[in-house]
Amino acid sequence: MGTEVYIAGVGVISAIGNDVAEHLDSFEQEIAGMGDITQLETIHRQKLPVAEVKLTNEQLVKMTGLPAHVSRTALLSLVAAKEALADAAIPAMEQWRTGFISANTVSGMDKTEGFFVPFLADDNKGRLRYVFDHECGSMTEIVADELGITDVITTISTACSSSANAIAYGARLIRNGQIDIAVAGGTDALSKFTLNGFNTLMILDKEYCRPFDEHRAGLNMGEGAGYLVLISEKVAAVLGKAPYCKLAGYTNSNDAFHQTASSPDGTGSYLAMTGALQKSGLDASDIDYINLHGTGTPNNDSSEGTAISRIFGPLYPPMSSTKSYTGHTLGASGGIEAVFSVLSIKHGIIYPNLRFETPMADLPLIPQTKFLKGQKIDHVMSNSFGFGGNCTSLIFSRT
Repeated sequence: MGTEVYIAGVGVISAIGNDVAEHLDSFEQEIAGMGDITQLETIHRQKLPVAEVKLTNEQLVKMTGLPAHVSRTALLSLVAAKEALADAAIPAMEQWRTGFISANTVSGMDKTEGFFVPFLADDNKGRLRYVFDHECGSMTEIVADELGITDVITTISTACSSSANAIAYGARLIRNGQIDIAVAGGTDALSKFTLNGFNTLMILDKEYCRPFDEHRAGLNMGEGAGYLVLISEKVAAVLGKAPYCKLAGYTNSNDAFHQTASSPDGTGSYLAMTGALQKSGLDASDIDYINLHGTGTPNNDSSEGTAISRIFGPLYPPMSSTKSYTGHTLGASGGIEAVFSVLSIKHGIIYPNLRFETPMADLPLIPQTKFLKGQKIDHVMSNSFGFGGNCTSLIFSRT
């Protein structure tokens, strides 16, 4: 109990890259991943921009070796998780107790949706294997099998805070001596269900999203996967390289304000951020960069901004929403943005909040708008706030 938890490896795939190196290049070149829908069969093509991974299912199958009937959610998960483990390069990994703590919200919906089109027309048609892996836990089990992880396998699904909660849970398992290594994060692929659902809520922007801008009009849906390899002090002692950093603090809160909306005064956000600061033993003034949840919806940005003003004002650290690059990747967002936070410390990076022009009239927050590197970054806060008021903040610190 009380042991430090270190980050030994990172892996990520999203609309701006298929691995960590491609992401770093896209950030520096300020290249966003949004565009017309190409992979998903939907009536919203050429109407709503999305941030798709730039690989077909066939290409992902070839990369991973998984069967062609496997969901895109699992395909993305395996790409990022394998990169994270390869990056960690833990010697004699088989001797350690290892967990795979993975989050998602979409699961196998992309395949289930494909099943029901022919089945509803003729109940003798439709391949049942496309509905077999519909539930969220199937994605985790498929990938855990491929990774050879058997000690602890757990799925987290708490809306948009899902993979941040997976990382926090993995850290708790390590700190309580139940496992030595946790591959923790999340994955989600685009599906008709989520695209139609968010469109029904009228929170999708028909242009590229503008988080924290006064004229923001909604979010852009995205997809991808991001994982950290968390390790105990015992594993860190035998690692052949220095860890990236440590997970210094984490807190999950719930304001239970509304099924989909954040509380106007940012209660959940405030409790998550202040709780993470308290657990880390840091003051607000110690935070060098905040990776905002920053979806681009009027409600979310106002709520998060209100909480940030209460905690950090008037001396705000640099902050930005990387969803201006990747779109909102739902259950994967916390894992993807945790990877970005770790890389911020490693490379001294502050990411730009693309397309920001006009500050919000009621909040004195101006996010970073240009890519910066070579900065002294010791402590990064990463926010992930989901439907139902489920809010999580993670704090990563240099060791």
